[in-house]
Amino acid sequence: MRKFIFTIILVFSFIISFSQIKPNERLVYSASYNMSGLMTQLAQVTMETEMMETSKNTFLHLSCQAATFSKWDSFFKIRDLYESYVNPSTLKPSLYKRSINEGGYTKTEKYLFKSDGKTIISTSKRKNKPETKKTFTVGTSTQDIVSIIYKLRTIDFQNYKNGQTKSFVIVFDEKEIPVLVKFMGNETVSAGNLGTKNCYKISISAKTDALKGKDKNLIWITADTKKIPALIKFSIPVGTGQLSLSNATGI
Repeated sequence: MRKFIFTIILVFSFIISFSQIKPNERLVYSASYNMSGLMTQLAQVTMETEMMETSKNTFLHLSCQAATFSKWDSFFKIRDLYESYVNPSTLKPSLYKRSINEGGYTKTEKYLFKSDGKTIISTSKRKNKPETKKTFTVGTSTQDIVSIIYKLRTIDFQNYKNGQTKSFVIVFDEKEIPVLVKFMGNETVSAGNLGTKNCYKISISAKTDALKGKDKNLIWITADTKKIPALIKFSIPVGTGQLSLSNATGI
């Protein structure tokens, strides 16, 4: 199940092309997994944005929460929160935080991005283990797994040709992961409370064992100025699943 949640977050990290990033956006998804041949709704994923001020800086706070529906908690309870605090203009992350509770396995993690843009101080703690601290370096354009969602709004898929690709790098579990995004044309899908929408169809591949198959991890995003992810389908070593938009507000 940890691969299931990682895949949800990874797929979300490559779903949005150019649109205005606003505070107070809220996107709610129903997450389903193929169980014995049936796509079964297991969890809700919520993404939100808000402005936050400190005594010295103003940040755009980006969050992604995943929680199993209560009827599944006794089977495998999930309560995950991923957060990033970024510069509202450049979207460069200053702080990334992760807190997960999955079937009794817990982990907290924090990345502090130093002013040089490539040094990260990582603090993490796993269940029943001491806290660890580590310093490591990444490329200056590397984003955390939450902030890249909004960084990718600089992509204008309207001008992409079928098969055209773009590459990115994210940092996760103190490792850099190369990711390739491929444009696959337009299709019409349901977008929750937004109705039926013409969407860009995007394929994602990454150098990680969390994703499986060629063009099996797909995202449909609305082909308009909002660029809202409407449907996500993913394939992982232990099965397949999807996320369906149920409600979008503040967009």
